[in-house]
Amino acid sequence: MKKFFKLIFLTIVVNVFATYNSNAQEFGIRFGGVNGYFGPALDCVFSAGPFERIHADLGFFQGAVGIDAVWDFIHKPINGEAINWYLGIGPSTYFGKDFLIGASGEIGLEYRFEKVPVAFGLDWRPTFWLVEETKFGSGSFGVNFRFVFGE
Repeated sequence: MKKFFKLIFLTIVVNVFATYNSNAQEFGIRFGGVNGYFGPALDCVFSAGPFERIHADLGFFQGAVGIDAVWDFIHKPINGEAINWYLGIGPSTYFGKDFLIGASGEIGLEYRFEKVPVAFGLDWRPTFWLVEETKFGSGSFGVNFRFVFGE
């Protein structure tokens, strides 16, 4: 299991350095839940176009690990430039007592502060789990706090 966590850490470090020069990236923390468990997650957002992005999380939930990579195909301002809403879908995994693979949807709101490079967001990620057990989970709400690098 230690090798697994070392591999995850190495993957995160490589991705951070490999994407350092890309536009509009954000790194921070997400507090939320998955599959009935709650805990913190490393939260990263990478720009994929003017109105698209990849929202990835590596979560730690009571002895388990969850990985999400959601493609937010809509990311648009609501009123001016500071408040945005986003909508997306992508794969989710959960490694713990249970092993689950599924597809998550995501809808959320975020506020980007003008004077400091910080974004604060709230989201909901309903998930349809397909592997090990087929079930639907709708209790995954999250609070995101990220530092913004680039425009």
